[in-house]
Amino acid sequence: MEKDKNSKVASVLAFEKKLVPSDGMMYGTTWKDKGSMIPLKLVEKSVRGTIANRLKPAIKNDPAKLNAEVEKANLQTVDSCALESEQDTLVLKFTLKVLGGVKEPSACNNAIFLKTYQDAVTGYVEKEGFKELGLRYAINLANGRFLWRNRVGTEFIEIEVKDLIADKSWHFDAKSWHFDAKSFDVRSMRSDNKDVVDLGENIAKALASDDEFLMLEVTAYAKVGKAQEVYPSEELVLDKGQGKKSKILYAVDGVSAMHSQKIGNALRSIDTWYPEFGTESGNGAIAIEPYGAVTNMGKAFRTPKEKKDFYTFFDKFAQGEELDSVEDEHYVMAVLVRGGVFGQSDKQ
Repeated sequence: MEKDKNSKVASVLAFEKKLVPSDGMMYGTTWKDKGSMIPLKLVEKSVRGTIANRLKPAIKNDPAKLNAEVEKANLQTVDSCALESEQDTLVLKFTLKVLGGVKEPSACNNAIFLKTYQDAVTGYVEKEGFKELGLRYAINLANGRFLWRNRVGTEFIEIEVKDLIADKSWHFDAKSWHFDAKSFDVRSMRSDNKDVVDLGENIAKALASDDEFLMLEVTAYAKVGKAQEVYPSEELVLDKGQGKKSKILYAVDGVSAMHSQKIGNALRSIDTWYPEFGTESGNGAIAIEPYGAVTNMGKAFRTPKEKKDFYTFFDKFAQGEELDSVEDEHYVMAVLVRGGVFGQSDKQ
């Protein structure tokens, strides 16, 4: 496809996200009797911590000053969450809506650009059908990546995915899928598991549609051990002044929960196409982001300087130019599934 000489990236251009998870609600149960689930509540604790931060040279090099500093009470009030004494299994439940309509931006003020963009997406759907992306999203559901820290140190993890609206004519038969999350390698985006492939096909078909959708209910059972601590999302509190809690956990109507954004980040951690993947400086699969940003590492794995960022690829792809590889196309489409505002100022 040749680039239209009259086309340029729209100055107003936005896309709605196509993977829409709910907040994840947390419950406690036992591995032998999963039918009885009790909502987990946050517990406020007041603790006296020790001084453990780096000290100024004048203090750390003077034993008397160091002792005086250590004697100071480091009082903290924090939220915590744990299973009850007879519970050994964490249950995390959320729903996931998968939307079609990637061909239609939610806002676009350039008709010529819109035409070339839609032609490019149509070509991708006809050629690839979102199968690769659907498989990768299904893998991240099956491996329980969305449990984050709750996945570490677990004896068993079972994942159940239910299709809640399977009576539409375009849809596959109503069904549910079950996975042993511990049998999947979270660093791999390849799987020939029949249930994963089938779930991936359902997701891909929804993404490739014009206006259909898929509604899934996801339930994870993680055997973490009796009365063990579990980890809801932590709230970002910018003003941690005197007398305020130093750690505030997330809850919905009193029930411990995980942010929908955190679950979404895990599900879209499918980018193995960035340049450093597989190298010592790589980070396994990273979340789909325009610059490959991994905030906890303080690093962008896709930089405009190396011409591996989303905008470099998108400006070519959406205006009819061929990208160097199908992997670059997968990445562009995954960012569009993520959604965002991608317009280019007329001054740029």
